[in-house]
Amino acid sequence: MSHTETEIASQPDCWRRAIALARDPDGPVREALPRAGERVAVVGCGTSWFIAQAYAALREAGGQGETDAFPASEMPTGRAYDRVLALSRSGTTTEVLDLLGRIRGGVRTTVITAVPGSPVTDLADEAVVLDFADERSVVQTRWATSELALLRAHLGHDVGGLVEDGGAALAAPLPDGLAEAGQFTFLGRGWTYGVAQEAALKMREAAGAWTEAYPVMEYRHGPISVTGPRSVVWWLGEGPSGLAEMEVTGPGGRLVGYGRDPLAELVLVQRLAVAIAVARGLDPDRPRNLTRSVILG
Repeated sequence: MSHTETEIASQPDCWRRAIALARDPDGPVREALPRAGERVAVVGCGTSWFIAQAYAALREAGGQGETDAFPASEMPTGRAYDRVLALSRSGTTTEVLDLLGRIRGGVRTTVITAVPGSPVTDLADEAVVLDFADERSVVQTRWATSELALLRAHLGHDVGGLVEDGGAALAAPLPDGLAEAGQFTFLGRGWTYGVAQEAALKMREAAGAWTEAYPVMEYRHGPISVTGPRSVVWWLGEGPSGLAEMEVTGPGGRLVGYGRDPLAELVLVQRLAVAIAVARGLDPDRPRNLTRSVILG
């Protein structure tokens, strides 16, 4: 098995640990993460930006306070926030370090990282370290889902069925015909739009597949034009609300969605990305032109 496959398979156990950390009344996580009422900016790069989007949508929808998500390189530092939450698996990403250095002393900062003692922990006021979810693969799988499981649990989001759904997504056979598809469109709504973007990124990184991601209701506004006989439209969440099946199948596409927790649905996407990569002779652990951390000179 590749490192990626091993890390994908470990996700339910990692989620269980992350949820326990978030719920520990005496642990460090409760105090380090944003508190109700704070105005928060969440930043990251690549996968971490998509996780930031999902968390921001969840937090604001749950009445916890205004929450914005930005790529670390694009955050407007002139805005007033009570806290900046930075997400960085390696703790060495240049854009994240640059931002934390520029705002240091002006706003409270927290970082979630996988590497204790990494440079990002020296620049942030508080750090949450999920070293049990670190990865050897360049492609992020369990790290991204574990930090979102932690954040969801901290918000009081219902994660009761998450671990069970994750196990089911690992045990289920890959659906017939999906590996042969030529194009994937992932759809989400609210916080699951960030998950949809991460699903599309996983397919691009690991398999070099043609993928896109949109909010569900945006599908009609252009994306429908690329749907055809070799297209898959995959929704993540409780259902493709507002989207008629005929709008996908009419042009010849295939509508996919299994009703599991969106993070568990992402596990199935990750498994499919690895299967497509192997079929194409690619190494899912070492995608083309990518490194574990982007460090700019």
